[in-house]
Amino acid sequence: MTELINGNHAVALDVRDGDATDNPPPEVTRKDSDLSFSVPLFQKLMAEAVGTYFLIFAGCGSVVVNFDNNKVVTQPGISIVWGLAVMVLVYSVGHISGAHFNPAVTIAFASCKRFPLKQVPVYIAAQVLGSTLAAGTLRLLFNGKHDVFSGTSPQGSYMQAFVIEFIITFYLMFIISGVATDNRAIGELAGLAVGATVLLNVMFAGPITGASMNPARSLGPAIASNHWEGIWIYLIAPTLGAVSGAWVYNIVRYTNKPLREITKSSSFLKSATRV
Repeated sequence: MTELINGNHAVALDVRDGDATDNPPPEVTRKDSDLSFSVPLFQKLMAEAVGTYFLIFAGCGSVVVNFDNNKVVTQPGISIVWGLAVMVLVYSVGHISGAHFNPAVTIAFASCKRFPLKQVPVYIAAQVLGSTLAAGTLRLLFNGKHDVFSGTSPQGSYMQAFVIEFIITFYLMFIISGVATDNRAIGELAGLAVGATVLLNVMFAGPITGASMNPARSLGPAIASNHWEGIWIYLIAPTLGAVSGAWVYNIVRYTNKPLREITKSSSFLKSATRV
């Protein structure tokens, strides 16, 4: 007799005749993604809501503080706050919920079948809730003579804002797909890579569009302040950009082989070994 491992079940086989014994495999438990509601799903939604809250509170808070205090934070400072907030939140709850904090990212993952489609609505609801609560908190804390809108609005034409939001979200999702879904990437650096991408995008696109890249980031402050100028741009452009970025990365992802096997067969390495 010998024992073979088949998935999660140990199956005893008779080597002489190749027939399985009468020992039944243990009962298979359903995955979290197969359940309509479960404790693990609730934990994920809590992580998304709390994570989005702190992301918006820190990022939009830097905008409000900068305006109320003679621009002491500065545009580079605001960019750094957004980037650092994303980085630390990815490392803190990424292992729980995936650290989306962004409906566009959730939809993009679902479109590539890397996220359960039926969990998309509740994920988006948790993200928008967290964003709205954070924007509401800032509005209560900073409601003096300078009533600052911490959301996003186009500073140029709507077409310009739409194209910029599409491109920077495409870039962000392309990076996320590379570091978070490809097992050849260095997963430990995912938070740093994604945070740095957000920092770069906010640095140059912030003065033009607010560098949303995130429908929840724009929708929460819009709800809290009842300010809806150009909101459709920040709902549609990031979503299209994220889906496009995820699919383009899937096209350039040419193999699922480990990095070790790829480097051994690469033409660059072969030519280097001949020198």
